[in-house]
Amino acid sequence: MITGAASGIGAAIARAFVNEGAFVYLTDIESSGQAVAEALGDSAVFEPLDVSNESEWQQLMGKVNQQKGRLDILVNNAGITGLETDGRQQNPEQASLESWRRVHRINLDGVFLGCKYAIRAMRPTKSGAIINMSSRSGLVGVPDAAAYASSKAAVRNHTKTVALYCAGQGLNIRCNSIHPAAIMTPIWDPMLGDGEKREQRLKAMTAAIPAHRFGEVEEVAAVAIMLGSDEVPYMTGAELNIDGGILAGSAAMPAVE
Repeated sequence: MITGAASGIGAAIARAFVNEGAFVYLTDIESSGQAVAEALGDSAVFEPLDVSNESEWQQLMGKVNQQKGRLDILVNNAGITGLETDGRQQNPEQASLESWRRVHRINLDGVFLGCKYAIRAMRPTKSGAIINMSSRSGLVGVPDAAAYASSKAAVRNHTKTVALYCAGQGLNIRCNSIHPAAIMTPIWDPMLGDGEKREQRLKAMTAAIPAHRFGEVEEVAAVAIMLGSDEVPYMTGAELNIDGGILAGSAAMPAVE
C-alpha cells in the first residue's frame, strides 16, 4: 500500500513495486490516482484515502485484509509542504496555527495512523516493512517552511520508535525512513514558479547541490524497493538520504569541469 500515490514520488514507487511483481493499493485524496492504477493493470487498484482520517484507515485496512488476507509493505508517502495555498505564511513568525496544524495532520498524523494500522495488519504474519517518507527538511531547519520541517523531523523520529517497538514485540516488522531532498515533482511548482523565473530559480537551486541537478522520482522508488524487499532483513530504524550529496558536507563543493 502506498499513500499519496496519485503523482510524483508515490506514483513512481507504485510503478516500481508493480514491476517487481507486487499487488499494489494506491491511495490518495486525488481521484487522478484512479488513472495511475488503471495504467498499471490488474496488479494495482486505487482507493481514496485521507491519511489524517482514522476511520478511513480502519475501513481500508479491513478491505485489504478481506481481499488479500495480509499486508506486506506500507509506504507512508502522502504529504504537503503548506506552501501550496499560503506560501508567504510558513515562517516561524507568520505561519498561522491552522496552517501549522494542517501540515502536521497530513504529514505526521497520517504517518502515525499508517504505522498503527500497518502493525496491526502485519502482526498475524509477524513480518512486513513500513517505509516512511521524511525529507532532508527533517534533518535541517527550513525558515520558510517551518511546519513542513517540523513534521518531517517528527516522521524521522517516529520511524525509529516504531522500529524499536516492533523489535521489542518480537515482530519482524522493519520500519525505515527515506529523506529525499530536491526531487523533481509537482510539489516544487509553487516555489519554482513559471517561465523565465522558473529557469533562474532552477539554476540557482541546482548550483547548491553537489550533483548539480534535481533527483528523479525513480531514484527514490529504487530505495523504496530495496527497503521493502527481503534483501535487507537487518535494516530497521535507519534513515536513507537521497540528496545529491547536500548533507555530505557543509561548504565544500565538487569542481565542475
